[in-house]
Amino acid sequence: MPKIVDHEQRKILIAEATWTVITRDGLEKATVREVAQEAGLSPGALRHYFSTQNELLAYSMKLVSDRVKKRAESKNYEGPRLEVMLELLSEALPMDDERRIEMEVWLIFSSRSLVDKKLHSLSQKVFTEMRHAVRLVIDRLTQLGFIRNSIDPELETRKLHALIDGVGLHALLHPDMLTAQEMTKIIKSHLLSLCNGEEEHA
Repeated sequence: MPKIVDHEQRKILIAEATWTVITRDGLEKATVREVAQEAGLSPGALRHYFSTQNELLAYSMKLVSDRVKKRAESKNYEGPRLEVMLELLSEALPMDDERRIEMEVWLIFSSRSLVDKKLHSLSQKVFTEMRHAVRLVIDRLTQLGFIRNSIDPELETRKLHALIDGVGLHALLHPDMLTAQEMTKIIKSHLLSLCNGEEEHA
C-alpha cells in the first residue's frame, strides 16, 4: 500500500527545517534547496508545498505565531493574578531554547519584511496579535483591581509591548547578561509600577 503522508505534519517539518537554516546560517541561506536538504526532502518535494521562498518564509513565521498562541491558550492559569499575567507574557520572551529559536526567527523575519512588501502584511498581523494579547493583560489586571483605573490603557499597552520586545531583543543578543529570571523581574517591576498600592505576593 502507498505510504500515507500527513501533509500538515510535512509542512511543519519543512518550517522547522527553515528555522534551523535561518538561525544557523542566516536568512539568505534559507533557499528551497538548503531547506529541502535540512528537511531530508528533494527540492521538488518541498516545492509541492511551497512554490516560492516567500511562501515558505510566511508559513514558517506563521507557525511561530501559532505556537506562541497555542501555548498561551493551553495553560491552566492558577495562582496570584500578577504571576498568572507574567506567565502569559513570558510566552513571547526567549525564556528557553524553544522560545529563543522562535524569537530569532521572528526577528529575522521582521527585518526581511521591511524590504519585502509581500511579507509585510503577515508581520503586521503578528504585531497586532501581540499588541492585542498585551492589552488583554492590562485590561484584566485593571478589572481585577490590581492596576489603577486612572491609567491610559492604550498608552500602557504600547509601553508594555515595547518593553517586552526590548527585553526579548536584549536577551537574544546578550543571553549571558539577561537571564529568564531577570527578564521576569523587569516585566514584573513595570507591572508593579502600575498597581493601586496593594501588595501582590508570589
